[in-house]
Parts: sequence; C-alpha cells; structure tokens
Amino acid sequence: MIRDMTQGSPAKLIWTFTIPMFIGNIFQQLYNMVDAIVVGRFIGPQALAAVGTSFPVIFLLVAVVLGLSMGSGVVISQYFGAKDEEKTRRAISTALTFQIVLALVMSVVGVVLSRPLLLLLGTPEAILGDATSYMQIFFGGVVFMFAYNALAGILRSLGDSKTPLYFLIVSTLVNVVLNIYFVVVLKWGVPGVAWATVISQGVSSLLSLLYIYYKVPYLKFLAKQWVFDRAIFATMVKIGIPSSIQQGIASVGMMFVQALVNSFGPTTMAAFAAAGRMDSFAMMPIMNLGMAVATYTGQNIGAGRFDRISQGVRATLAMVIVSTVLITLLVLTAGPYLIQIFVTDAEVEVIAQGVDYLRTVSLFYVIFGVLMVLNGVLRGAGDALIPLFTSLASLVVRVGAAYWLTTTALGYRGIWWSIPIGWSVAMLVPTLRYLSGAWKAKSVVRRQMFATVPAVVVPETGPDLD
Repeated sequence: MIRDMTQGSPAKLIWTFTIPMFIGNIFQQLYNMVDAIVVGRFIGPQALAAVGTSFPVIFLLVAVVLGLSMGSGVVISQYFGAKDEEKTRRAISTALTFQIVLALVMSVVGVVLSRPLLLLLGTPEAILGDATSYMQIFFGGVVFMFAYNALAGILRSLGDSKTPLYFLIVSTLVNVVLNIYFVVVLKWGVPGVAWATVISQGVSSLLSLLYIYYKVPYLKFLAKQWVFDRAIFATMVKIGIPSSIQQGIASVGMMFVQALVNSFGPTTMAAFAAAGRMDSFAMMPIMNLGMAVATYTGQNIGAGRFDRISQGVRATLAMVIVSTVLITLLVLTAGPYLIQIFVTDAEVEVIAQGVDYLRTVSLFYVIFGVLMVLNGVLRGAGDALIPLFTSLASLVVRVGAAYWLTTTALGYRGIWWSIPIGWSVAMLVPTLRYLSGAWKAKSVVRRQMFATVPAVVVPETGPDLD
C-alpha cells in the first residue's frame, strides 16, 4: 500500500514503515543462514568454504551497485512528496531502465570474471571449481536480484514497506525448499545452492512486477510514458555515487579489521564471528529506523514540509533511545546464551571473548542509532556526500584505533573498543551538518522548482539557498 508520509503522526508513520523492513531483514538473515547450514551439513566443509570464498567478491560488487540505486529512491520519494505525478513516473521509468541495463552488464562481467577474480584472491585449487560454479550461476541470474531490489525500492520510496516484505518471505521459503530438494534429494552440490538462490530471487521479482502491474495504478505506464530522463538520471547518479562508494569503503574496512582479528588466532576469530552475527541482529532495528527516516525525509522535503522533518527526527531519536536501551539490557543479561547459539558449551574462551565483545559494543548502541538517524535524514534530503564522509571518518578512526589499541594492555579487546570509538567520532559529522541546516539546500525537487520560479514568489518557508 502506497503511503503519503507528508501527513499524519511522524512517529506512527516512521514506526509502521520500519517494522516490515525489520522483519524483512530477519528473513534475509535466515535466507543466508539456511544456505550456510545446508551446504555445511549436507555437502561438507569444503563446499562451505567455496561459497564463503565467493561472498566477498559478490558482496563488494553488489553493494557498490546497489549503493547507486539509493540515489533513485531519494529522487522518487521527493517527487512523490511534491505530488508531481509526471516527474515521479519519469523518475521511476528512468530508475528501472538504469537498473535493468546495469544488471545485464554486471551479469556478463560477473560470469566472465568469476574464475580470474577467485584466482586473484588465492582460492585453493580444491574448492576453485565449486566456487567458480557458484559465482557464475549467481551472476547469471543477478538480473532477478536487481529487479526485486529496484521494484522493492520504488515501493518503499512511495511509502509501501509491507508488500516487499511479503514477497521476501515467499522468496525465503522457496529458497529453503529448493535448497533441500536440489542438494539433499537431487545431490546437485554447490551449484544446487546457487540455482535455489537464483530461482527464489526470480520468484520475488516476478511477484513484485505482477503486484505493481495489477494493484498499483500509480505505477502503470503507457508506452509513451516509459522514458529515460537524462537530467533525472544525472541527479540519481550524483546522489547515488557517494552511497556506492560508502558501501565499498565499508567492505574494505571490514577486510582490514578481519585481518587484525585473524592475527590473534582461531579463538578470537570464532568469538568475533559469533559476536558479530549477534551484533548485526541487534543493530537491525536501528538501521531500519535510519532507512525509514530517509524515505520520510525525502517525501516531506519534496512537499516543502521542513517542520515535519524536525518532528520526525525527534520522534525517531526517541524510538532509537528506547530500542537501544532494551537491546543493550538484553545483550548484557543474555550474552553467554547468544554466543552459545554458534558454539558448544565446551568453547569456554570463545564464549568469554564473544560476551566481552557484545557487552563492550552494546553500551554504545545509542550513539550508533543517532548516527544512523541523522545520516538517514541527510540521505533523504539528497545531501549524499556527508554520509560518505561519515563512513570515511568511521573507517579511518576504527581501523587506526584497532591497530593501535591492540598494541596496548587491551590486546584483542582493542578491536572491540575501536567500534564505538569510530561511531563516536563519525557521529560528529552528520550532527554538525544537520544542526547547520545546510542540508535543506540539497533538495532535488525544491531546488529545481526554485530554479524556474521568479525569486519574488519563493515562499518564505522554503529552504535558504543562498
């Protein structure tokens, strides 16, 4: 259901928009976990290694390209908020055309370069065949993943976060069934897992397309309405490139941190992996609130309702504080049980280190929450360079702090402490930007509107463009 977020209670709108995304992320995590469980338990550790080896390459390429799609969502939400139906349609058709072409290019490049990239990573010969098969099948069907994400992103930009969730749940269930059937029954091995992923993504993209065609008249296009607007595309790219670079930076940063973790041996590696999984789950509600406030900001900035944006920020920050306090209390009290989901009771030192990680980091979730909310506001406003600078600041500080603190008496615990240190420094960037009000001048729709209207009729409530 399309939702106009320029009217109604900001807190209710943001909260009801966040919940479906949060549930969707849980299913996405289950999606990935099922792949790992089926491969590890029914094929063997080498097969699990083959799939795991492929992940960094897939994650880096896909994350960078999906970062570009974030620019599409900002533009669409602002035109929708401005009630400019023609520009909204042009933005949607431009975004879809861009995503389809990009997916086809990535599919060809991914299939051709899969083996060379794996060799570049030093993939052992014993798993090279399986890893190559997995990557080639994945990239061969990557157009389905892009189609779903593009269509789901458009629906979210229009205020509908529930429908993409329903299709993701269906896709997850299909993936589980096909994984078991292809791997356990048909004995297809690693290629079976890849085919299950591609087919399930195809199902979700098809369902999204059918829903939009039959249930969302707003998104029905006549042939003459399907255009590629170069000006709108340029704006999308301008906003999306910083997000794309941001995704790439995050990937590279994690590689540096992982290398440091590995230097402390298998126990710390296991503790970091287990605690990191739980940490990701704990931060999902916070990240979803940031995504929700981005859509809310985009629509309201398009409508020129800057007063509602400040109301939404206050409401979202209140939700962040409440949720982070509850999550922190859960982590502090149930830490050992959370780590034991991944290891047996006998792994005493792994559990101890993992619990120490969670208890250290969870105390600062509220800082991470403020960071996500303010970055969401700036991204929704089209001020995409600031979140990029934020990621750079967080990366440099976190990596630098980790490598320095581990040389002190803290040892491996310096890695844990580097995380909140990075958040704290990075939070200063969007905070100062938001308080300055300069982000209001980055509005895509309002800026274009003002460019075509004589200065004497610009409403006083509009953003200061001087």
